[in-house]
Amino acid sequence: MPFTKSVRNKKIEQGRTMDIEEIKQATSVLSVWAHIATVGADNEPDVVPVHPCWEGEILWIMVGLNSTKCRNVSANPRVALHWQVTENGDGVEVWGTAEVLSDIETKRRLWNGVFDYDLTGFAPGGPENSPDTAFMKVTVNRAIAMKMYGVGGFERFTRA
Repeated sequence: MPFTKSVRNKKIEQGRTMDIEEIKQATSVLSVWAHIATVGADNEPDVVPVHPCWEGEILWIMVGLNSTKCRNVSANPRVALHWQVTENGDGVEVWGTAEVLSDIETKRRLWNGVFDYDLTGFAPGGPENSPDTAFMKVTVNRAIAMKMYGVGGFERFTRA
């Protein structure tokens, strides 16, 4: 698997196919932070930092319903995320399809146990009393893990 301490200095296999579990592991080694790119109805791109968390094969991001991210995804569900690179330039980028869910059942389910930080810091009312809070669900369609900005090799994931 890429980026673990045991293989940090080894060249990864150029173009090898990865599975989603390897992508998840690679993102967890890099950073809790990623940048999400969205495109709005005006065809203007927007890139902002987020703290995504995995639940199975799905990435979840806590969002404000009135945020640019949500407006953009309602116009164009295609997104990309790029995790902060290491000092050696190791990184992961994923592409997927996003949708915003604000129903109370989803909020309750995700509020405890999926995210690795306290969501009440951003939505003190909890899942029941935070009407402007939602969750963005990202289904990852493809990904690439790179060593040294790709010079040291890359590995790919593509959803079948």
